Amino acid sequence: MGAKTGFLVYADGDVPGLLRQAGLADLARTASTMRLLYPGSEIEESDGSTLWDGVYPPEGTAYAASWPGLEIIGDQRVMIDFPSQLPEHLVAASIGRRLVLHAMHSVVDWLAFAMWEDGRLVRSLSLSPDSGIIENIGEPLSFELPYWAGDRPADVIPWPDEDEDPYPLPFHPLELGEDVLRALCGFVLEGRPEPDDIDADSIRLHGFRVQDPHGIDPAVREAALQRAMEAMGPPRSFSLGPDGSLIERGSL
Repeated sequence: MGAKTGFLVYADGDVPGLLRQAGLADLARTASTMRLLYPGSEIEESDGSTLWDGVYPPEGTAYAASWPGLEIIGDQRVMIDFPSQLPEHLVAASIGRRLVLHAMHSVVDWLAFAMWEDGRLVRSLSLSPDSGIIENIGEPLSFELPYWAGDRPADVIPWPDEDEDPYPLPFHPLELGEDVLRALCGFVLEGRPEPDDIDADSIRLHGFRVQDPHGIDPAVREAALQRAMEAMGPPRSFSLGPDGSLIERGSL
C-alpha cells in the first residue's frame, strides 16, 4: 500500500451521495471557498488535478472543488497528528454541516481521520505503529468495529532473517484508512473497487498556490534544499576499523 492523503470535505449531508451528483465545479465558487478557508493567505490559481491524485497535493498547493452543498479541499497542512486540533476557523466553517478530515501516509503507516457534525467533534482517531494510538475520541464508527474486534489483523510478515516483533497494532492503519474513505467519502485509492465506488479520477479539482504572506514560499525552500544537497558532494561510505574507528571506503 502506498496511498497518501490530506484533505477536508464539507457537506450538507451524505458525502458519497452528493459526490455522485457532482459535475464540473465552478472556478469562481471554488476560489471564494478558498478565500474563506485561508484568510490572510495569498491565493493564486494553478494547474488542477483529479480527486484521485488531488487528495495529496504538493506542499504549498491546494486542490479544491466547490459544488452546492459540498466542498473538497486537499492540502498537506491538514495532516495533523491530533485531528481534534484542526484550526478553529476550519471547524467553524462546518456549522450546520458535516466535516470530514482524512489523512494518511504510507511511509510510516499513519492514519488520522475525524468527523464533525454541526461543528461538534463526533469521532477522531490517529495512530501509527511507531507512535501507537495518538488520539482516540468518540465511539468507533460501524465500519471500524471489525478492526477493533480483531477480525482484520495486520497482514505484515517480518523478513525471514530479521528478529522483528509482531506488528504493534491490532490492524493495519492504511487498510482502515481505505474503509474510512469508502464509508465517509464514497471512493478508495487502493484495493479492489466495489460496484458502488465513485470513480475519483473522473472528478476534477481546481488548483491553487497558497502562501502565508509571513512565511517562506515552499518553492524557495525547496530550491534552497536542492542547493544544499548539491553542495554536499557525492556520498561517502565508511566501514568500521579493527580499533572501532570509521574508515572511509576507497581511502586505503
